[in-house]
Amino acid sequence: MDAAYVFAVTFRLDPDGAAVDPGRFETTMEVPASEPGTDGWLFFRDRLWRGEIGDEPSFRTLASDRLGVEVVGASFRELRTDREHLDALRAAIAANLARFNADSVDDALRKYLGSSVHVREG
Repeated sequence: MDAAYVFAVTFRLDPDGAAVDPGRFETTMEVPASEPGTDGWLFFRDRLWRGEIGDEPSFRTLASDRLGVEVVGASFRELRTDREHLDALRAAIAANLARFNADSVDDALRKYLGSSVHVREG
């Protein structure tokens, strides 16, 4: 199984004793998705809402810690996944549907990921 949450992040460099131009950069950050049902698998539920970052200041802190630079902006792009991971995610959601306050697996996926699921074959 292979999946990652993909974000566009903007970060700033402000080095001591030097000047940089530009001082802001944009890049893509991928956060590996935990295997459904294991520790960390609810990342999408805890961080996203309708395909957007639910609490951007908190996410910028998380991204800054992971990247080692000051992240000043972030936006969710997609869950990039293979079919096996998506099937396992759907099964884990179905087994825990009450945790998502949703009527169905599709409803839960839409609530948190919007339409931002990209399945890659191969």
